[in-house]
Amino acid sequence: MILEKLKLVPHKPGCYLMKNKDGVIIYVGKAKDLRNRLNSYFHSSHTGKVAKMVSEIADFDYIVVSSETESLILEMNLIKKNDPKYNVLLRDDKSYPYIELTNDKVPRLLVVRNAHLRRKRGGARLFGPYPNAYAAKKTVNLLNQIYPLPKCKTFPKKTCLYYHIGQCLGYCVKDIPREKIEAMEKDIIKFLRGDASLVTDKLKKEIQIESDNLRYEKALELKEMLDYINAIMVKQKVEINETADTDIFGYYTDGNYLSVFAFFVRGGKIASHHHQIIALIDSEEELTRYIAKFYQKAILPKELLVPDVVDANLLSDYFKINVKIPEKGVKKKLVDMASANAKKQLEDKIDLLNKEDEMTSKANDELREVLGLDKLDRIELFDNAHLFGTYNVSGMVVFMDGRPAKNEYRKYKISFNKNDDYGTMKEVIYRRYFRVLKDDLVRPDLIIVDGGLGQMHVAKEVLDSLNMRIPLVGLKKDDKHSTNALLTFEREIPIEKRSNLFHYLERMQDEVHNFTISYHRQIRSKGLYASVLDNIEGIGPKRKQELLKKFKTMENLKKQPVQELEKILPEKVALDLKEVLEDLDKENKND
Repeated sequence: MILEKLKLVPHKPGCYLMKNKDGVIIYVGKAKDLRNRLNSYFHSSHTGKVAKMVSEIADFDYIVVSSETESLILEMNLIKKNDPKYNVLLRDDKSYPYIELTNDKVPRLLVVRNAHLRRKRGGARLFGPYPNAYAAKKTVNLLNQIYPLPKCKTFPKKTCLYYHIGQCLGYCVKDIPREKIEAMEKDIIKFLRGDASLVTDKLKKEIQIESDNLRYEKALELKEMLDYINAIMVKQKVEINETADTDIFGYYTDGNYLSVFAFFVRGGKIASHHHQIIALIDSEEELTRYIAKFYQKAILPKELLVPDVVDANLLSDYFKINVKIPEKGVKKKLVDMASANAKKQLEDKIDLLNKEDEMTSKANDELREVLGLDKLDRIELFDNAHLFGTYNVSGMVVFMDGRPAKNEYRKYKISFNKNDDYGTMKEVIYRRYFRVLKDDLVRPDLIIVDGGLGQMHVAKEVLDSLNMRIPLVGLKKDDKHSTNALLTFEREIPIEKRSNLFHYLERMQDEVHNFTISYHRQIRSKGLYASVLDNIEGIGPKRKQELLKKFKTMENLKKQPVQELEKILPEKVALDLKEVLEDLDKENKND
């Protein structure tokens, strides 16, 4: 059927949708020539992920468009709508951290992720992206120590701790000249654009002043800041004359994986970098697709420099910016440097990637064969937690193609407080799969409950009431609380503890347990939080709500100095609360 259908495909641009035997879309791609691209799947030999995908294709559809740009846009939308299992790259919904200098009358420095949204809301001043949130937070903390901008969202009625340690000018009670604020803004912007000269000069002067006044500890602290800035700036120097924002992409592939590395040049210097390794499906299109996807979560520069495997004209038309494939000179060297970094990243990790991929794939296949399932793409696991019948919660984690799909995880706060594992299981299974039916969500190929036959029967009873036929198993544990068998309704399947399957099940079990326990601690902390607040004279419902909203957990509340508590509470009430929290902390340490 497929070979006959291929003869009808036109030599035109468009998108194609690969389907498995159940009619589920497992891959979406685009092509300049649909017939040539589709023929390449069915008339060529493949390895790795491509071979696995082709083996599952039972049918395909295609959509003809009038241009390559239209096919790229359509491809993005189809992937977002259908979430195909083999479009791993574009299912990643990760956003990238930026530093924002707010447009408030007195600006603040923040680490943000929703860069596009913030820019739409009011022309936010954003710098980045940064390789990770830690790097962005460290930079913000450094600048906040050097430049005393406000840290509070709204100005309190009195000065806070930051004022007393010299990291705020007391904007809440003092009238700070606008010129002083603007001078700090200019210095910060220059630094975030890659010019650290003003900051380093300022630090050198302050080090000298502190040394002259024999304040050597403070001088040493400032010297460490200076050393950190000099270290990162040495790595940032590049020979590029242009000051326009430029992003530079490089790549390396071994046929099975694509390693991508990018430099973000701001003010003629490398401000940050990014790298990622992904499994290859469509080598001809993958890097172009990657870059298109990347800027759905990142802010476009003025210019993109890319290697020659990228369709620069397509991206230029899609982004409406200058996209170049440099052939010589400094810009070509920068693309080559990014590609060299991409190669090193892949070489450093290739053994680990291959081992992880082999173990995960084999273990998932072994589980499918042991249970006699036709396919095993999606597994949903459940676990419950409570404290003597109180703070009842459940957690659900999802494994797709053998790997955690964290954006699919769900938390459930159970509606009753009593020690009833069966009742908890009944409620969470009903809530989850009623929602699956109601919203037509993807059904799992397997449900795993972290319990025995009793919980399995309760779960099956609920599924039967919803007329859903989903395979369901349980996990049996030995005397040492270690999983030693899979339970079905018909039999018990022993698991060899040295096998890939055992480690796979153990990983899933740990994941759902840790996720559920983490949520349980969060709920329990809020409950303890509320009960402590109820017993402090002077804290009524309104103040209690404000404290809950601001500090969220008991651990956060314990860390706050009295000055922070006084932003919400009168001085005496804040002191009383602090005393109670310290006593409670001592009791917990003694337990």
